[in-house]
Amino acid sequence: MDKSILVDIIGQASAENLKMYFVTRILKEGMKANARVLEKFDFKVYQIEITDEVRNYLYELSLKQFKKIQDNEDLNFFDYDVIADETEHLFTYQMQNKVGSFSDVVYNQLNQSPPKITDLNDILQDETLWAYCVEFEIDSNKSFYTFRKISPGKVGVEKEKDGEKKSLGSQIRTFFDTNTNTLSLLKSDTVYLDKQIDCIFYEETFYVLKKFYFEQLVGLQEEYKKRAEDVATSISKHQCFGDIKLLTDKIETKASIHKKLMKLEKLGNLNSLTSKNIKKLETLGKKKKAPINLKDGKIQFETEEDIDNVVKLLCDYFKTGDYSGKPYGTYAGKLQVTE
Repeated sequence: MDKSILVDIIGQASAENLKMYFVTRILKEGMKANARVLEKFDFKVYQIEITDEVRNYLYELSLKQFKKIQDNEDLNFFDYDVIADETEHLFTYQMQNKVGSFSDVVYNQLNQSPPKITDLNDILQDETLWAYCVEFEIDSNKSFYTFRKISPGKVGVEKEKDGEKKSLGSQIRTFFDTNTNTLSLLKSDTVYLDKQIDCIFYEETFYVLKKFYFEQLVGLQEEYKKRAEDVATSISKHQCFGDIKLLTDKIETKASIHKKLMKLEKLGNLNSLTSKNIKKLETLGKKKKAPINLKDGKIQFETEEDIDNVVKLLCDYFKTGDYSGKPYGTYAGKLQVTE
C-alpha cells in the first residue's frame, strides 16, 4: 500500500472509540523451560479500561507519529528484508499464511472481545506483560491497530504474599504531586507508556516503524534461528560442502549468523553454486582477501573465519560503486530488476 493511502486511512480514526489492550506472553502448558523458544510460548490479549485523559493521550501521541511518517518525504515503505540499508527503515510485513503464535493475536483474539482486566497483578503472577496495543476504529467494520513492545523495566507490580500485596523490596515507586509539591509513594500497579509506536497492523499487513522491537514483538528473532537451521540443512546436503558441524554449533550460540543465512537463502546464490564453478568462488575469495577452505573439491568449515568468508562471498558482501569505484562491505542491498 502506498504511504499516502495508509495515512489517509489513519486520518479517518477518532479518539472517541479508541480502545487499549495488553498482550501477555505465557509458557504453554506442559512445555519445558528449555524447549525451543519459537514453540513454547502463547500470547494472550486483555482489554483494559482507560480514562478519557489516557485515551486522548494515546490518540495525540499516535497522531504525532503518523504525522512524522506523512511529512518526511524520504520515508517510504519497502518489502520486509531481514538485512536492509538503514535508510530504508519503514517496512511492510505480510502476516498472511503465518502460523506463529502472534498471528493468533491479530487474526483471532483482537476480533473476539478479549476479556477485560480487573486485577493486573493477578494476571502477571503467571504471565509476562509483552506489549500494549491501541485499536483505532475507522468504521463499525474496520479498525487498525498500533503496537508497542513493553520492556520489563516499564512495569511495576506489587507482588502478593500471604494474600496481601507487598512492596517490591529493593525498589519503591514514587511520583511528584504538583498540587502539594511533594514526593509521594505510589502504592499501585504501574505500566509506563512510551511515546513511540513500533508497528501498525491493518488488513493482514504490519507497517513496521521500529524494526528491532517489531522483530521482538512478533517472535521473528526466534523464527530466524529456525530458518537458519533449515539453511544449514540445505548446505549439509549440498555437493560442494564437507562437514558443517561448526556451522550448526555457531547457529546455536551466535544469533548474528541467523540473518546472514536467511539473506543467503533469499538471494538464491547457494543454488547456483556447483562443483564446476566452485573455482570461481575460490578465485574471488583470494581477490577479496576472504579465502575459502577448499579440500578435495569441497568447502570445509574448520574455523569461524571459514564460515564468515563463504557466507560473505555467496551473499555478494563485497560490492563496488559503479560511479566511484569504491569498495563496500555490506549484507544489505535490494536486488534490482534488469531489463
